[in-house]
Amino acid sequence: MFFYSGYTPLSVVTAAGLIAVLIILNEIARRSKYAGIAAFIIVPVVFSIFVWPATAEQSTWFAWVKTYSALAGVLGFMAFRYIPSLQNKKAMILFPSLILIVNILEAIARDFEVYGLSGAELVSEGLQPGPWNIINGVAGILLVLSMSGFFGVKVARTKSKDMIWADQTWFWIIAYTLWNISFCYNTIPLRSFYTGPLLNLTAVFIGFFIMRGAWLQHRAQTLAFFAMFSLILPRYDKLPLFSITSSGNTDAMLILSLLALSANAAVFSYGLFQILKRKRNPLTQDLYSHLKNHKAILELNSL
Repeated sequence: MFFYSGYTPLSVVTAAGLIAVLIILNEIARRSKYAGIAAFIIVPVVFSIFVWPATAEQSTWFAWVKTYSALAGVLGFMAFRYIPSLQNKKAMILFPSLILIVNILEAIARDFEVYGLSGAELVSEGLQPGPWNIINGVAGILLVLSMSGFFGVKVARTKSKDMIWADQTWFWIIAYTLWNISFCYNTIPLRSFYTGPLLNLTAVFIGFFIMRGAWLQHRAQTLAFFAMFSLILPRYDKLPLFSITSSGNTDAMLILSLLALSANAAVFSYGLFQILKRKRNPLTQDLYSHLKNHKAILELNSL
């Protein structure tokens, strides 16, 4: 196959099952504060003491950092959602955007780093540096510059108290998804199907069809669940259940990075047009408050 290989009936069923499990776990954790506490505080503490140390030698430093950074994001979002006194604090309102920016910048740095690598690390991780790393890094920079409505993050007035970012539009989310899939394909080729399309499209499905306006919350929670799983089974990609892997096709890498760059350039250009046309400040104001989807999200969440 052009992008991925290793498809078997078992691996396809496993992928479908993993998506279903992530959707179910995300729904349980977002609908119940106590389920969230159990999933993202109690379980990680227990696993950090009794489970993950046993597999530490098989895990990379990046896997550990990604797991705890994802958990930190989720816990910050939970604090914002469930502690009313924090919901009017500027620092807390900015927390979701800041942690997302840090996450994106880490990936941009890794793309640029991989471009300059040589030697044993390339072979062990299946990396193939090329212009796609630079192209995708630039796409990531445009992605950060396209963010808006930093102070518009609110808590839904619904039973689930979801964290709503109405100005995080569907087209920005698609641009992010293309960029992140390309990033995973470029820098985590052995696992890129699971960390790329599977994880990203699961969050998109939840954010578009189950609970709109809370994509970042869904993304953080599903990523945290999968990251914890990856510390339990650090070599899951060696198992027949998870045999789908990158085809290693450099043409595919270039195509994905160009798609990411094109999408992010389009979103950035549209955002700049709105700034100039509507004279809006994307840092302090919602840039897309005039769009029907923005208004529909606020109405859906009683905001």
